Amino acid sequence: MVLVWLPGVPGSTDETDGDDDNDDDDDDTGGPFLPQHFAPQLPPVPPAYDPCYDEDRSRRCLPDFVNAAFGVPIVASSTCGQRGPVRLCTETTGRPHCLQCDAGSARKRYPAAALTDVNNSANVTCWRSEPLRSPTSINDPPDNVTLTLSLGKKFELTYVTLTFCPGTPKPDSIAIYKSADYGRSWQPFQFYSSQCRRVYGRPNRATITRANEQEARCTDAHRHATGVGEGAGTAGLSAGGTGRIAFSTLDGRPSAADFDSSPVLQDWVTATDVRVVFHRHRMPPPADDSLEEPWYLLHGSPQVPASYRNRSPRHSGPDDEDNDDDDQEEQNVGEADEWPVTEQQQSTTEGSTSSSITTSATTTTTIRTMAPAAGKSRSTHPRTGQSQQQQQHYHHYAVSDFAVGGRCKCNGHASRCLAVGRAAGSTSTETELACDCKHNTAGRDCERCKPFHFDRPWGRATVRDANECKGM
Repeated sequence: MVLVWLPGVPGSTDETDGDDDNDDDDDDTGGPFLPQHFAPQLPPVPPAYDPCYDEDRSRRCLPDFVNAAFGVPIVASSTCGQRGPVRLCTETTGRPHCLQCDAGSARKRYPAAALTDVNNSANVTCWRSEPLRSPTSINDPPDNVTLTLSLGKKFELTYVTLTFCPGTPKPDSIAIYKSADYGRSWQPFQFYSSQCRRVYGRPNRATITRANEQEARCTDAHRHATGVGEGAGTAGLSAGGTGRIAFSTLDGRPSAADFDSSPVLQDWVTATDVRVVFHRHRMPPPADDSLEEPWYLLHGSPQVPASYRNRSPRHSGPDDEDNDDDDQEEQNVGEADEWPVTEQQQSTTEGSTSSSITTSATTTTTIRTMAPAAGKSRSTHPRTGQSQQQQQHYHHYAVSDFAVGGRCKCNGHASRCLAVGRAAGSTSTETELACDCKHNTAGRDCERCKPFHFDRPWGRATVRDANECKGM
């Protein structure tokens, strides 16, 4: 009979003599029954998930939708307090509400950086412009206060929104422009005004067709709408209220439903820079048409298309009339020192006055003005009936948030944009963005095929076809 020794079998000679040794061996070999070369092996790590591929098949991929303006510096043409402390006033409930702006004080400054910081309703930060003299005629020069945002790369934009500071009304006339060549040229994006034809030479709420999908519209909806949308908010706000304008780049564009097949709309939403121009804070009361020329003709607005420049806007539609009901209301003027008035007031006889004005159409308009308070006197404008004190009112623009929603433009060939260093020739410390291109594409926007991958012409990726470039 032949005896065979089996490790770990009770009764074997090793069972009691080598317990300690076996424990040590277990640590070295991975267990009492498996030698080290039989230790379990981990499965191979699968490659990282890539949204641009479905296993080995390429597919369209898009960067995340972001607020492209968040944290990006805004260049403002006017910011209060930079030349010393200044008093800013806003009339909300019949009497002006005033505050002091001083760029040298951390608690009293209102810089442009507040436009793109964290938008917190519990702690609203605002940018405020310098005080501007309120116009008395539509012929007065525009304010032309601008906010310019440089995105640093091409983006495909979905919306542009402006949220105004609590208690401040939305401006009457605003223009939004975009640039697709880093600020070298500008294209109108959207106009807002209660007087679209007078101010911008465009019809109010024009219908967009496939023939003019790349043309900016003008609307007065922001003066009347109360919901969120193209003209969200209200024209006048009480203290604590907030106004907002939201421009949707594809709203009302017929080809929006088939965006991938519309090069016109793809170009329309592409921008490297966005500029907002505040032209009018409040529209002056209307005057005799024979004495006033259209604003866009007087000031040579380059944004007016040639098809509109030779048209006479007078009596051409309902938007030629003053639609701002706020301007027709009598104003309750507070004490003179509550506004930054610098010119001396003239004296007139106290009491309620009435004046009759005969227009070129031989119609008569009667304008009544409020009697000044006892012990005070003021002159009235012969046409508008406003007191000189009212004519010398100042206004300012106040915005709490400037947001631009969209995606980094990669033509469907990348799922992200990366910082690749400072732009060539730039003196800015900001880094340059570029797409992390897939599908054998190359370029900052994945707008061409990689070298030696020209067997198939480059194309924008779609849901149906990724249009991957093929090697020769």
